[in-house]
Amino acid sequence: MLTTNPFDDDKLREECGIFGVSASEGAAALVALGLHALQHRGQEAAGITTWDGAHFHTHRAMGHVAGNFDRDDIIRALPGTVACGHVRYSTTGETALHNVQPLYAELQTGGFAVAHNGNISNAMRLRKELVRRGSIFQSTSDTETIIHLVATSNYRTLLDRFIDALKQVEGAYSLIVMTPEGMIACRDPLGIRPLVMGKLGDAVIFASETVALDVVGAQFVRSVEPGELVIVQGSEIRSIRPFAPMAARPCIFEWVYFSRPDSIVDDHSVYSVRKAIGAQLAIEAPVDADLVIPVPDSGVPAAIGYAQQSGIPFELGIIRSHYVGRTFIQPNNEVRHLGVKLKHNANRALIKGKRVILIDDSIVRGTTSLKIVQMMHDAGAAEVHMRIASPPTRHSCFYGVDTPERAKLLAAKHDVSGMTDFIHADSLAFVSIDGLYKALGEHGRADIRPKYCDACFTGDYPTTLTDHDETAEVDQFALLAERMI
Repeated sequence: MLTTNPFDDDKLREECGIFGVSASEGAAALVALGLHALQHRGQEAAGITTWDGAHFHTHRAMGHVAGNFDRDDIIRALPGTVACGHVRYSTTGETALHNVQPLYAELQTGGFAVAHNGNISNAMRLRKELVRRGSIFQSTSDTETIIHLVATSNYRTLLDRFIDALKQVEGAYSLIVMTPEGMIACRDPLGIRPLVMGKLGDAVIFASETVALDVVGAQFVRSVEPGELVIVQGSEIRSIRPFAPMAARPCIFEWVYFSRPDSIVDDHSVYSVRKAIGAQLAIEAPVDADLVIPVPDSGVPAAIGYAQQSGIPFELGIIRSHYVGRTFIQPNNEVRHLGVKLKHNANRALIKGKRVILIDDSIVRGTTSLKIVQMMHDAGAAEVHMRIASPPTRHSCFYGVDTPERAKLLAAKHDVSGMTDFIHADSLAFVSIDGLYKALGEHGRADIRPKYCDACFTGDYPTTLTDHDETAEVDQFALLAERMI
């Protein structure tokens, strides 16, 4: 199987999106609409769980929301006024139905369903200890660790058990939990992954992005605060903050790529920030050229900002077909080469003889950038300059983003000169880390207390990485033992 999109196979991918509704008739249908709006956050699988006042009901399936939740019989089989849903792109756990969320279990306190966006960075250690104590896991997902921690907690009430579980986990999480007592939505104390709250009449809604509220006609109320638990029983809302206050570190890549441009993330318009990044990039890395061309679709807002700041015309030099999905292609090189053009093709009449500036959001392995630059050369471009709307990605993410191991990141192996040679561009430049912060309205990145999680650029991880550190120690020990043999 070959995806016909030659550009999206070399992107950092968000793990998932979550959506929850309390106190709404036909809650499952509302969740399905919300998940449609969040499909870009996870395209591997989807699931919805509902509560009808007496029983929980769940439907989970591999693939997109469309085709799985646009059938009346499936929605009718999910009755109830409370529901939560999840779209998944796995970063931990294999691709299998038993890992599709929401995960559900019958606990001593009753049914417990959880939808999770993020990654628990000490899940392996916790899992080993839980198994040693007798827990039996049904999935390979890090999210199931939370369920077992709740189940084995010595606290009496479900809420106290849940808080006890959260205090044992490290890493990033935005969670929507359903129990017979009501719905709980929360973010980790650093607020690494996003979560917002809205209202639709008397219904309370939670979503990974504001665009999902827009799609269902809900009014945005506010973001769930880092370290906050919002408890909803029917349409009644209360909030608690059981963790010690910490300086928030939301993921800066939400504005670079993950979120839809029509979303608002922590009071910043994603579209406006991306345009501002492009303008800052034009200030920091100008080049004499004829055209500014975005790599569709994620490079478009930054390219508009670059063009407006530089005065160089913005043009669609790469045309994308929106009617091609995944296609099965015979595995020979000639047909593969033709297949990638089904979805993206150079606008030859525009490009021939021109000096072009390509704008993209990031470079990961570099394979995509190599293809794009070659496409421009094949179309007759006189010069091809590449400008990237984020700093070089030199480090892996451990907070719910599918990132290649560091050895496969182009920026971890080469400086900018080496990267330029690798992608065969006439020049290459990235926005600076200070420039990225300026686009978000900051003066720059404070060396002592940065405001965002930017670890993929700087290596400054805001939490401990227990599982990664222990694995690295084992690998180093094995390597040392191998050398001694």
